Amino acid sequence: VQLQASGGGLEQPGDSLTLSCLASGRTSGFAGMAWFRQAPGKEREFVAARSWSGLSQYYSDSVRGRFVISRDEANNMVYLQMNNLNADDTAAYYCALNTGAGSSRYRSTYAYWGQGTQVTVSS
Repeated sequence: VQLQASGGGLEQPGDSLTLSCLASGRTSGFAGMAWFRQAPGKEREFVAARSWSGLSQYYSDSVRGRFVISRDEANNMVYLQMNNLNADDTAAYYCALNTGAGSSRYRSTYAYWGQGTQVTVSS
């Protein structure tokens, strides 16, 4: 499976932005999806995760209530809707899929990763 993330850009504080992640190749047999992010000089951190069925979702404390992870099954897409952006959201964002860990928050449980898409929030 290949994952291609897109949708990043330069935004102002308070703006909204939606990131997309297109899955190609194998598109079945997955248990969960997630978005992680990595700011310069920092480790990659968990942002949001969703089980494949959508029955469970988890968000980091810093984005809960502002970000929403979703999936478009017909188009093999995973989205991250980001609202009320602030400077702390500046990072490269990575989508990921796992085959047995559901809505896991742990990086090590994800075997498939997309390339990062940069989000910069600045006034």
